[in-house]
Formats: sequence, structure tokens, C-alpha cells
Amino acid sequence: MSQNRKEVKKLPEQSIYKCQCTVCVSPEIHPSQAIHHQMNVLLSRLDEQQRRWYVALEAKKLGHGGIEKMAQLTGMDVSTIRRGGRELATNLEDRPVGRIRLSGGGRPRVEKNNRR
Repeated sequence: MSQNRKEVKKLPEQSIYKCQCTVCVSPEIHPSQAIHHQMNVLLSRLDEQQRRWYVALEAKKLGHGGIEKMAQLTGMDVSTIRRGGRELATNLEDRPVGRIRLSGGGRPRVEKNNRR
């Protein structure tokens, strides 16, 4: 084997949420079970804001009670889904492009003291 080969780093495996709706927890097979599973597989590959937006959009499509239904289906918190809906309602104007989190968070930088 050549030493020049680069090792490919694997991303940590994201766990896939198991839907807790009445259809998915019943022992009978139902077509919705496959859809719910595929939705959760997709969510496991998205970043946190993409998950929020996708689930909020699906909840909006369901109409009344959609947020609670999507929370049950995906395991996401109701307030997180609502936040995604608010962000989508403003056409993502407050969200940065090319980054997941807003700038300015975290600890302040520590200035090095170069006096000696």
C-alpha cells in the first residue's frame, strides 16, 4: 500500500429518529411508515437550521395541528418547529448565507499580552 493515499474521514453517524405516531408504533404495516422513516433519514443528514425549515414547511402543509404532528413524527420540539416557521415567513432574511449560526456568538477573544 502506498503511504501517499489520503485517508477519508467518515462523518459521525447521525441517529435516525423513530416516528412515534399511532401508525408507526402499531404492529401493522402501513405505507406511511416508509414515508416517515425516509423523512427522518433525510433529517439526519441536514444541519440544524435546514431541519427546522423543512419540518416547519411540512407542518404548514398539514395545516391545523401540523406542528404537533411533525413534532411527534420527527422528535423535534414544537418551539423549534415554530421558530423555523417564523424564519420561513420572513423569507430567511435574518439568516446568514453560507453559515449555520449567526455571527457574534460565543466567548469573546482573549487578547495575547505580548509585553515581556
